[in-house]
Amino acid sequence: MLDLKNILDNRNEVAKLLLSRGYKLDIDFIENKSQERKDLIQKKEKLACDKNVISDSFRKAKDGTYKEQLMADSKKIDEQVQALKSSLELIEASLNNHLLEIPNLPHHSCPVGHNDKDNMIIEKTLDTNVNNTREHGDILESLNLISFEDGVKITQSRFVVLKGKLASLHRALISFMLAKHTQNSYVEHNVPYICNSQSLIGTGQLPKFEEDLFKLSDSNLYLIPTAEVPLTNIYRDKILSISELPILMTAHTPCFRSEAGSYGLDTKGIIRQHQFEKIELVQIVHPNNSEQALENITAQARLVLDDLELPYQLVELCTGDLGFSSQKTYDIEVWFPSQNKYREISSCSNFGDFQARRLNIKYKQDKKKNFVHTLNGSGLAVGRTLASLVENYFDGNKINIPSVLHKYLDFKTIEL
Repeated sequence: MLDLKNILDNRNEVAKLLLSRGYKLDIDFIENKSQERKDLIQKKEKLACDKNVISDSFRKAKDGTYKEQLMADSKKIDEQVQALKSSLELIEASLNNHLLEIPNLPHHSCPVGHNDKDNMIIEKTLDTNVNNTREHGDILESLNLISFEDGVKITQSRFVVLKGKLASLHRALISFMLAKHTQNSYVEHNVPYICNSQSLIGTGQLPKFEEDLFKLSDSNLYLIPTAEVPLTNIYRDKILSISELPILMTAHTPCFRSEAGSYGLDTKGIIRQHQFEKIELVQIVHPNNSEQALENITAQARLVLDDLELPYQLVELCTGDLGFSSQKTYDIEVWFPSQNKYREISSCSNFGDFQARRLNIKYKQDKKKNFVHTLNGSGLAVGRTLASLVENYFDGNKINIPSVLHKYLDFKTIEL
C-alpha cells in the first residue's frame, strides 16, 4: 500500500510514476475522501471538547434542574459522536479499499515501457544450440513417465500425474534447490498451504486478484498461490530489532492458481498448471539494503540454473510489465528448445515498504519505528525447471541427468 501522505504531498510525481505503469491515479477521489475524513475528525474533536466543558460544569453545578440539562446535553453529544464515528468508519473503509487497489510505484531505475516487449535483456548465459526440438510432454509420454489423462480424470485439465523416475527427478530437484539455498543462510520453513484473506491482502494478492485464487467455499480461506504469502505473513504486526535483520527464508510448497485469463495459453506440457511446486525465497531487510538485496536474491536463484547448466537469460522488467506489488523486478527466463524461446522460471522482486505497510511490519532503530522492506523470488519453479531440463538434456535416445543431481538419485539417465 502506498503512503497516503506521500500521495497527497507529491500528487503530480506519484501520478506520473503510476501512469508509467499504466495506472491512472484518481487523485480527486483521494483528496475528497481525505478532506471528508479530516473534517469529521475535527468535528469529533470539537464535540469531545464540548463534552469536557459540560463535565466541568456538571461537577461545579448545585442546581438539580441544571444538572439534568447538562446530562441531557452530554447524552446528545454522545449520540452525535457515535454518528460521526460511524460516518468516519465508512469513509476510512472507502479510502482504504481504494488505496488497496493502487499498485506500487516503480523504482526510479526501472526502464519505462508499456509491456513485456519493452523489457530489457541484461545477460544471456550458455549456448542455446541444442539438437533436440521435441517438446518435453511428448518426450515424457513416450517414456510413460507422465499422464495428462490421469490428471484430467482425477481433477480437470491443467493437472498432471508424474510417475517413476520422473517423479524421483522432480523430488531430487526440490532437495537440490533447498540444499542450495539453506547453504547460503536461508532458513527453511514448512508452512500452511491454506491462508486467510488478511494474509493475501497483506502481500497484495487481494483484493485485486481474487479471480486468480482458489477459495474454499463458505470461508475466508484460500489455497496459497505461492509460499511468499505464508512466509511474509509470519512477521505481520511485528516490530523487529535491527539485530534481527536481514531475515532470509525459503520454503517448498505446492502453489495453486486458477490461471484466470490464460485459457488457450500453454496447453501443451507442464508449463502452466493449476497446481505446481516451487521453492520460494523471501527476504525482510532494512530499507537502506533492499536494492542490494534484490541483486543478491536474483543471484541466489541463478545459482540453481548455473549448477544445472541450463541456458537462461536475465531480464529487467519495464514499468508497464511490473507485478502489482513490485517496485523493481528481474525475471530469469530458461531456454526451451522445442519453442525456440526463453520462458520465465523465476521473478525476483523488491517491494520496498509496499507489503510492509499492509502487513504492519516495522523495525525499531534509535527509538523510532519504520517500515521494513520485503523481497521475494522463485528459487525456482520446479515444474518448469524439470521441463527445461528434459528438453535440454534429451539426446534423442535418453535424458541425461545433470551431475549435481546424481547424489539425490540412483540413476544417471532416463532411457527410451
